[in-house]
Amino acid sequence: MIIVNLDVMLAKRKMQLSELAEKVGITIANLSILKTSKAKAIRFSTLDAICKHLDCTPGDILEYRKEE
Repeated sequence: MIIVNLDVMLAKRKMQLSELAEKVGITIANLSILKTSKAKAIRFSTLDAICKHLDCTPGDILEYRKEE
């Protein structure tokens, strides 16, 4: 299972979801779907933009956990 830690990175950077959505150029709704781990996929260009604006790596946002 892939866990999305976007909320953790937003908190560390003291940034609101709406601010990141504006900087990345995607809707708050789509970013919220990603944040709640309900997204089925993410474009590399979107992940790249998120990492650029949060000054992090994909590994800071995405985490793999084995399902039990």
